[in-house]
This record gives sequence, C-alpha cells and structure tokens, in this order.
Amino acid sequence: MVDRADINSVLSQLRQVREQVQSAESTPVKLTGPDHLNKEVDKVQKVSENYPDIKPDPNTPDFQTMFANAINGVRDKQAVSSDLKQRFERGDPMVDLPEVMIAAQKASVSFDAMKEVRNKLVEAYKDIMNMPV
Repeated sequence: MVDRADINSVLSQLRQVREQVQSAESTPVKLTGPDHLNKEVDKVQKVSENYPDIKPDPNTPDFQTMFANAINGVRDKQAVSSDLKQRFERGDPMVDLPEVMIAAQKASVSFDAMKEVRNKLVEAYKDIMNMPV
C-alpha cells in the first residue's frame, strides 16, 4: 500500500512545479536566437535543481512490462473461463454452474477494462499527434 504522506508530498511538489512553469509562461518571451534558448535552458535547470530527490524507483516495472502482464492476465482469465465452460458442457462433476458463470464474468470484465485502456491510449496518442509543434 502506498503511504498517503508520500502521495501528498509528490502532489505538492507537482503543484509547485506547475506554478513555476505557469509563472514562467506568463512572462513575455522574446525569441531572439541562441541567447533565448540558453535562458530557457537555465529556467529548466533551476526548476530541476529545486527537486533533486525526485528519481524513478528502480523496482517499478516499465509501462511495456505492465501492459504485457495485464494483457496476459486477461488472456489467462479467458482461457480459464473457456476451460470451465467446456468441462461443464461435458458434464464434469467437479465444475458447477456458478463457478463457470463467475469465471465468464471475470473474463468479460477484464476484457472490457482492457478495451477501455486501449481506447484511452489511442485517444491520448491522437491528441499528442494533433498538438502543434
């Protein structure tokens, strides 16, 4: 379980960074070449110096691994559901109808959730691709 204090401290740090970025965005910017870029880089470095302790957790799996594990979990639930259905249809005395129905619902809910995540990812990708550069 994630500690509530950790979440609140991360949220407060994110709010501070957002305020700094918004205050930097509200000042008029003159695009005058390399000097302008150096000033912008300095602003980013100053913000990052304020938060040196924010580092990724090395034990956290990457997105690809987490997504693959989720897809494999859905596939496993569907396989279990299919197996139970077949065994029930063949008259296996060790499988009863409530067990089959629960497994089928778990597989269905898992698949629906996976579809929603996919739809959100596609929508986010489209939004990013439509952003002006």
